[in-house]
Amino acid sequence: MNQLISFIKKEFYHIFRDVRTMLILFGIPVTQLLIFGTVIKNEIYDIRIAIYDQAKDETTRRITNKLLSSGYFILEENLNGISDIEDIFRKGKIREVVVFENGFGEKLVKEGKAHLQLIADASDPNTARLAVGYTKGIINDFIRKENPEMKIPHEIKTEVRMFYNEDLKSAYLFVPGTMALILMLISAMMTSISITREKELGTMEVLLVSPLRPTQIIVGKVAPYLLLSIINALVIILIGRFVFGVPITGSFALLMAETVLFILMALCLGILISTVAKNQMVAMFISMIALMLPTILLSGFIFPVENMPKILQWLSHIMPARWFIEIIRGIMLKGVGLAFVWKQTLILIGMTVLFIAVSVRKFKIRLE
Repeated sequence: MNQLISFIKKEFYHIFRDVRTMLILFGIPVTQLLIFGTVIKNEIYDIRIAIYDQAKDETTRRITNKLLSSGYFILEENLNGISDIEDIFRKGKIREVVVFENGFGEKLVKEGKAHLQLIADASDPNTARLAVGYTKGIINDFIRKENPEMKIPHEIKTEVRMFYNEDLKSAYLFVPGTMALILMLISAMMTSISITREKELGTMEVLLVSPLRPTQIIVGKVAPYLLLSIINALVIILIGRFVFGVPITGSFALLMAETVLFILMALCLGILISTVAKNQMVAMFISMIALMLPTILLSGFIFPVENMPKILQWLSHIMPARWFIEIIRGIMLKGVGLAFVWKQTLILIGMTVLFIAVSVRKFKIRLE
């Protein structure tokens, strides 16, 4: 036991002396979280639009002011003709054009209806869809408030209420997903590089002839990164809570226990990668490329698993991040307990046991 403790202390000293390792462990995760949390959004802000107002009456001016005061749109240009639309779309700055027909306000009062055309740049379909949806919602809200007596035949009034994310903030979606991505990549990458570095430097032979058993060597390599990754997870949770306002409605103890389990699983995966990688470059390539893209695309981090083709839905079942994202979203946003996430927890435990068993077995083969 004393030999194992001394080995773990040696690993801690080695980590703290290496500035690059400390930067990867604590600098990159914070940077990634801030970038994902602030740059990647489902909401739209400051969409540049153009308006072709053929009526130029009080109603169209008030609708225009309503659009611009919403905070979602910026008026880039007032058009003089319909022929200008294609040219301004080619320039790439304007995303939507609002066209009011001639006599818009008068027709709305006398006939109870008027025509308005929304033309969007669909080279970015998601932005176009959001811009059109926001515009229609603002205009319909304006007309309902200005003309409360106006009744639409067979009108259905819909009342909408959002649970768990009432303001539809993107951070509620991306912070848990980014947390899973960061912990997966950092934990797996650092442990895989740690052992392959020993091979490259030739110091693995010293470990092989030492009294330490293979299991002790693996534990000694994993323990420092386990503790440091837990600190990393705490920092991420605190940033998500106090910077992005993501709530923790469930048990914090359960959240940390599930996080430790996921970190341990990722560390074991890193050990497994190190047993097949011949050098640090190969280990980093496997950790960054082979894990990052599947984690982003197949875990439900950005794209819903239910919308994927069946074969990709099946492949997503072997992605550890998928189950961890379901767990932390359930605990942080919905306040669920272990009774609701036991299945995902058992899957992560099974993956951890599998990775550590294969790693120890392959490590023993290398000892021979």
